[in-house]
Amino acid sequence: MATDRMPGWVRGLLYTLALLVLWEGVGQLRLVAGGALPPPTAIALRLFADWADYPNHILATIQGASIGFVIGNAIALAAGVLFVLFPVTSRVARGLNVAIYALPPIAISPILVLTLSGMAPRVVLAAIGCYFVTMTATVVGLSQTDARAVDVVKAYGGSKWAVLRLVQWRSALPSILSGLRIAAPNAVLGAILAEFGGGGRWGLGVYLLGSLGRGEPDRLWGIGLMATAIAAFAYLAFAVAANAITGTTQAVTVPSSVAKAADRDRPVWQNATIAAASVALPFGVWMLLIWALGVPAMLAKSPAGLFEYLFLMPNSPVAQERLLAALAQTLPMTLIGMVAGLAMALGLALASQIYPAIVRAFMPIALVTQTMPLVALTPLLVLMLGRGYSLILWVTISVTFFPAFVTMAQGLILVPRAALEVPRAYGAGILTQLRLVSLPASLPYLFAATRLTVPRALLGVMIAEWLATGTGLGNLLNQSRGYLDYGMIWTVAVVSVLISVAFYQIVVVVEHRVLDRLGMASTN
Repeated sequence: MATDRMPGWVRGLLYTLALLVLWEGVGQLRLVAGGALPPPTAIALRLFADWADYPNHILATIQGASIGFVIGNAIALAAGVLFVLFPVTSRVARGLNVAIYALPPIAISPILVLTLSGMAPRVVLAAIGCYFVTMTATVVGLSQTDARAVDVVKAYGGSKWAVLRLVQWRSALPSILSGLRIAAPNAVLGAILAEFGGGGRWGLGVYLLGSLGRGEPDRLWGIGLMATAIAAFAYLAFAVAANAITGTTQAVTVPSSVAKAADRDRPVWQNATIAAASVALPFGVWMLLIWALGVPAMLAKSPAGLFEYLFLMPNSPVAQERLLAALAQTLPMTLIGMVAGLAMALGLALASQIYPAIVRAFMPIALVTQTMPLVALTPLLVLMLGRGYSLILWVTISVTFFPAFVTMAQGLILVPRAALEVPRAYGAGILTQLRLVSLPASLPYLFAATRLTVPRALLGVMIAEWLATGTGLGNLLNQSRGYLDYGMIWTVAVVSVLISVAFYQIVVVVEHRVLDRLGMASTN
């Protein structure tokens, strides 16, 4: 076909133009919820009319996101180097790393706004959004160095630091740049979430919050697309840099964080000590931060204070009842959304093997869902879907499927060609090849994708509940902010982290059992 001979960027441009033409027609005809999806021309005209409002909001968001991006990635790079040079530190820090990854920003945004001032909440959330993915990319890159090059440096008397500087750092550059590509839009999301939670006068999150009640879809779409443009620019800037410097923009998946062989070589008491330290470290950091920031006891809750709030105070039964009622609404939707997002990601990944052209046409939409901040996406979906459970489901799918799709697609691409030759030799079609070879061979990546979706699914549900549906943990968090119920704010934050960590660890246990039974290496 003629399109197959076109450069990739030309095909992408044609698909994008076709999508815009379709969008324009649907918007002009008011086919979606009576005009809730305005045409691109109307959005562009509203952007032009409102442009005087944007510079201060854009500058504030970029400033907070940029500072957080620098701080978060600096810490992530240092942590990744530490974990590779001294593997035991990775085991000790595993609990803290998983907790940071599983931390829903919406849950701690009110706490940060209450305890910090100025730009600090935006910077902290932006840094948290960057940390895990860049740390992961650093560990992956440094761990996948050519052993022969390492042996050469060691043969000439090189130390660990010499190996790091001369060999590992250079080989890790593609992976690190790929991690920065994903971290950049995460930083924008973190800054906007803090703004949405009350973090200052200026910022796109503040502007979006102030525009929610006006019933002007074109303005909401303009703000959402402007936030998306900033995140997408950051994403593409690092993709271009990675391609220019290293010739690749490879994806990043969750790395090995459990060194099984090393665990078996240690005495039982050492492994038990490391495991206990891994569990205790997040609580130690929690109490240390409260002490270091000097937060008043009324605002900040230590683990002991939280236990007292939930179990020892006169109003504890009421707090427990409210919490359990919210959990009963949030957990089912989280599971349903996670399964639906994974199913969509798997279907798209398989389609990429069978019909690559369809996937290329779909990628512009996929990139928008990856780079559009959740708090900007949710009000737009409210306009089209209303405030029911369908909204929660679509928000959750939109924020979970893309990372899962990237990971699954990478796993399918990395299946050895030699393994596919056997079924082909017997005349097997593409579907049979996928069922018998590709899917079993890419199981580690399927589990890695599942781990990636767990915290994002909970985040999507809570944001939809917070902004639209008035149910679940998200709404409980919002109500607690209005009532100045600091104990419940901390409770929702901690419980949301524990839920994400529990789901994450369940997936890890299932992964180990399945892959060990099949004799395959785990990506965890």
